[in-house]
Amino acid sequence: MPFPSSPSFSLRGRVALVTGSSTGLGKSIAFCLGQAGARVAFNYQNNRERAERTLAEYREAGGEGALFRGDVTSESEVSRLVAEIEASLGPVDILVPNATCDQPHKAVEDYDWAFYQSMIDFFIKSPFLLTRACLPHMKRQRWGRIINIGSEVVGRGVPNFTAYVAAKGGQNGFHRSLATELAPFGINVNMISPGWIPVERHATDPQAEKDAYRALIPAGRWGVPDDVGATAVFLASDASAFVVGQNVAVNGGMTLQ
Repeated sequence: MPFPSSPSFSLRGRVALVTGSSTGLGKSIAFCLGQAGARVAFNYQNNRERAERTLAEYREAGGEGALFRGDVTSESEVSRLVAEIEASLGPVDILVPNATCDQPHKAVEDYDWAFYQSMIDFFIKSPFLLTRACLPHMKRQRWGRIINIGSEVVGRGVPNFTAYVAAKGGQNGFHRSLATELAPFGINVNMISPGWIPVERHATDPQAEKDAYRALIPAGRWGVPDDVGATAVFLASDASAFVVGQNVAVNGGMTLQ
């Protein structure tokens, strides 16, 4: 008797939007989704030269996609961004709200509300605006994937990081409620919560802090961006058809469910 057919990891025919994808984890997520066959909309806000280099590298590797500028914390910009992607690549089937801003560690009394608000804008407002803009197409075809990018810091309660941890905790709550609301429409909402995975913006972080964190990782190695990208491919594919509302820690065992 032949083996039954396996669920597919192929994303051929799908369009994926990864915000903040010119560098860091977003870049790896975008590349991995493209390698699986998706047409990828790369998003950036400020550094066009870097974004164009990323897209050129992606296309040289054989990926299909395009570059789109947009502030994903602005309602009008999100509406324009999603419309431009649809006109160029097709409507968005896979949404990965990944864009972020600076994340300084400070004592709680050294923050001001404006910074807290910026965290809320990136991690709650932006996923909400993007989800709302992409939903009509996903609901019509009764298929969609929304993959929020969380963080292990919510579970670990990292000190001197209250603004980021609070906003990521709010994003986690948003993802959980959204998952049960959209599951009846064939739209799977899940979250990836990476640990500390060094990328470009960590280049100047104190080596002593890196060494201390690395010594705690049960898996015995640093995570790499493609660890997150590969997880995104699974959650975006038909192989995850019955995976709904989960928060997948990609951190080598630093936190356990």
